Amino acid sequence: MLTEQDHEALRALLGAWALRACLPEEGAALERHFARCPDCAEEGERLRRAAARLHTDDPLDQPDGLRQQVLDFCLTRRAAELPVAAWAAPYAAETAKLDALLRDLGPGEWQETAELPWHGGVLRRRPAEVLCHLAAVDGLLAQALGLPDPVTGAEGRVPAQAGPSAGSADPFHALLDRSDRLARTQADAAPQEVRSLWRAQSRAMLRGAEPAAADKCVDYGFAVVPVRDAFLDRAFETWIHGEDVARAVDYPYAAPAPPHLRQMVDLAARMLPVALAGQRQAAYAGTAPAADGSARTLRLVIEGPANGEWLIPLDGAGPQQESGEPAATGDPVAELVIDGVEFCQLAAAHRDPDRLPVGEYGDRAAIREVLAAVPLLSRP
Repeated sequence: MLTEQDHEALRALLGAWALRACLPEEGAALERHFARCPDCAEEGERLRRAAARLHTDDPLDQPDGLRQQVLDFCLTRRAAELPVAAWAAPYAAETAKLDALLRDLGPGEWQETAELPWHGGVLRRRPAEVLCHLAAVDGLLAQALGLPDPVTGAEGRVPAQAGPSAGSADPFHALLDRSDRLARTQADAAPQEVRSLWRAQSRAMLRGAEPAAADKCVDYGFAVVPVRDAFLDRAFETWIHGEDVARAVDYPYAAPAPPHLRQMVDLAARMLPVALAGQRQAAYAGTAPAADGSARTLRLVIEGPANGEWLIPLDGAGPQQESGEPAATGDPVAELVIDGVEFCQLAAAHRDPDRLPVGEYGDRAAIREVLAAVPLLSRP
């Protein structure tokens, strides 16, 4: 006779059994248990019917988040074999989502041209070329994790030091050059081969996303950022370019999960003071205006699933803080209210700052300055 502990151990396997992910001996034990336990047999059958609706040939059109419901159930019963750090979870989700879209593409859809806007213009790439672009930029993070760079083939490199980057005088076009080099080497490969190259690299990066790696540095040429932020950055770009591809092939594509979206908003908000400083310096022909001792801030209010508030320094590139941890003394001179998805789309230069529906309170010039600076966070 089974003990209560034995019963719970078998019941914990139901989610994996429904997805046919049990070990053979586990599945056999469950089948024997079903004959003696109608409750487990009924629950197992219900989960298997639900799992049958998650067929790999139809991965993105499931209603009501069914796939995530089943996966969440499984994870409550059995922990993930490879736990993912919170700062790498958005990248794991966005690469899986893009891979599901790519799995559905037919031969003709791989030949469609996606438009990839950024603040320097619009790139036009076929889906396999978009993957080369993602893999090439991901390669900079891969190197910091000690993994091969798909562009050069080199494994790892000396970690970058925190602080200003000593990269190319034209770092954005250096990134484009990396993408073009990889696209040329993959020009004769079948699209699914390019997909496999990109997916293998993304999975290897997630295996390397260990807590000890969080503070290593990644040099993008225009900035040096810690690995934990680089993973968020790569998740953001994977989402945006995945949506670019989906738009080109007329395919539905969901926004990131609310907790992941909030992390992306937070990264963009923390980077925004640097964009403001660069914008101001360019306006003064390379010479920043003299500081007058002011410490103005703008309150950024994000609405929607990623809701929150951030104080953005307007007169310096120091880090901002979320509400409750003021970045500067005094009241904000203005408040900008915007939906989280729209804020991220603006940061990707996929929205016109002059046409975006926002709430504005206070110093309108400061608000206009911030809205114009947000797209400068985009890059090729």
